[in-house]
Amino acid sequence: MTGPIPVRWAPHLQSVLRVVVAFLFVAHGTQKFMGFPRPTASAGDRSCPLRGVASTIEMVGGTLLLFGLFTRPIAFVLAGEMAVAYFMVHAPRGFWPLVNRGEPAVFFCFTWLYFAAPAAARGAWTHYADDPAGEHRPDLCKPYTGGASSGQLRS
Repeated sequence: MTGPIPVRWAPHLQSVLRVVVAFLFVAHGTQKFMGFPRPTASAGDRSCPLRGVASTIEMVGGTLLLFGLFTRPIAFVLAGEMAVAYFMVHAPRGFWPLVNRGEPAVFFCFTWLYFAAPAAARGAWTHYADDPAGEHRPDLCKPYTGGASSGQLRS
C-alpha cells in the first residue's frame, strides 16, 4: 500500500470512473437527440445535422463504454468527437473554456483519451479483463514478480 487507497483497487476504480463518465456521456447524447433529460434554454439549435450525428455517436459510444466493450477504440473515437465539438462549437465563442462553456467537452475529451491509452483501458470490468494470455495487456499491468531493491517499494 503506497497511499490511502490500495494499489489492488486501481482496476476497479478505473472501471467505476469509466461507468460513471459513460453514463453522463449517454445522458448528454439523449438530451440532444430526445430532449431527455430536459435541456436548458440554451441547449442549442436542434436543426443542425451535426447535432444528430454527435448525439448518435454519444449514445452508442457511451453505451459501449458503459459496458466496457471495445474500450480503447471507442474511447479514441469519442475523444476525437469531443475535440471537434470543442473547436467547432465552443472555441469560436472565446479562448477560455469557462467563458465559452466548453468545460464538459474538454473534460470528456481528455477522459476518453485517458481510456484510449493501453494501461488505463484494462480496468477490472472490461472485455480486456478476460484476456488470460495477456495478449492485450501492456507491460505496466503485468504482475510484479521482482524482489524489493533500493528505490523499489513492495505493494
